[in-house]
Amino acid sequence: MNSLLSRRACPTCPTRMLLAVSLLFVACSGAFAAPQPPRNLTVSDYPLDGGAVLKLRFEPSPDDPRSDDAKLAFEYQVLMAGEFHGEYLEVGKVKSGLPLGGPGSGLLTTQIGGRTTGKPYWFRVVAKTPTGEKSAFAETPLEAPGIATRQWFDGRRMWLAIVMTSICGAVVGYVIAARMGVKLKIRKIAGLDAIEDAVGRATEMGQACLFVPGVQDINDIQTIAGLTILGRVAEKAAEYDCELDVPTSRSLVMTAARETVAAAFYAAGRPDAFNEDRIYYVTDEQFGYVAHLTGIMVREKPAACFYLGAFFAESLILSETGNAVGAIQIAGTAQPAQLPFFVAACDYTLIGEEFFAASAYLSGDPDQLGSLKGQDVGKVIVTVLVLIGVTLSTLSIFSSPDSPFRAAESYLMNTILGDG
Repeated sequence: MNSLLSRRACPTCPTRMLLAVSLLFVACSGAFAAPQPPRNLTVSDYPLDGGAVLKLRFEPSPDDPRSDDAKLAFEYQVLMAGEFHGEYLEVGKVKSGLPLGGPGSGLLTTQIGGRTTGKPYWFRVVAKTPTGEKSAFAETPLEAPGIATRQWFDGRRMWLAIVMTSICGAVVGYVIAARMGVKLKIRKIAGLDAIEDAVGRATEMGQACLFVPGVQDINDIQTIAGLTILGRVAEKAAEYDCELDVPTSRSLVMTAARETVAAAFYAAGRPDAFNEDRIYYVTDEQFGYVAHLTGIMVREKPAACFYLGAFFAESLILSETGNAVGAIQIAGTAQPAQLPFFVAACDYTLIGEEFFAASAYLSGDPDQLGSLKGQDVGKVIVTVLVLIGVTLSTLSIFSSPDSPFRAAESYLMNTILGDG
């Protein structure tokens, strides 16, 4: 009993207990101590850009383990102000990771975009632990702010420059080759080759040809392409002494069509056979114009009908009416929604690119043929990039996040096809 009482009255017990609590407090406070700040923060202008991006570099906190484990890696908050002693606002975050040199080595970098060219900016960077403790900030000196400047060449457009140079160089090269007499191989376009047969058939039957240049005005590229083909049709009509009717829905198109047909008759040596009254204006009203055309088809039954231009809902009405009267029909448009109707009801259909290539195909002009061939290089480049992109995207699905396929896909999408 005396022994037990002596233990309870031991004067050193409170001291030991206080010491234990103190040690525990020190250990806990050490575990939640603020990390050391990052070091050697510098800011510089991003090279080869339009003057809106700044680049920050800094060494990570010495306490940063630089681990790829998200539970251990530090996060760095980037703050910016327009004045050295002004209000700093967060403009970005940088997640640390394992550098090539191992823990404790390497620099962290980030880019801050959307800056005003020529205006100074000051930055601060704060390290933040996974548990939320923040370090003191590292800041750029008063005398060394970041100033974005516009460069003569925007490096983000480097790949665009390479692609455009390749395409333009191919066009120039093919044009020079065509002018030197090199025969360029152009794929045959059946619809254009059939123009002579269609006009000849109409001549043999003693009936007229009907040419419809679409329902858009002269400022539409499809109308211009249609008028180019009209020149060829008119030239053959003059050679075969065949009547050619060109009703239009726009007054300016009527004027351009008259000039085109007159030039074609003159080139064929028969200017006296040109009759401008057969090229006339009907109405701007879409279905009023279509009603006139279908009436002509039913009454006069032309042997050949040409629909070359911009068409909309009237495409099926025209092609079915022409098919009903037994005319040979050649159509061409760049309107994707109307192509199925022309393909189903017409004998020949020029689809998109074929329609626009008609001028080069029919004229045989070296400059136009060279341009047409040079554009094929651009199509090859686009096709190759699409195939590479599809392949990389497919492989990335079955690869790890750090696989080279994902890196290559990101480079293709963000640098080659993006803005760098």
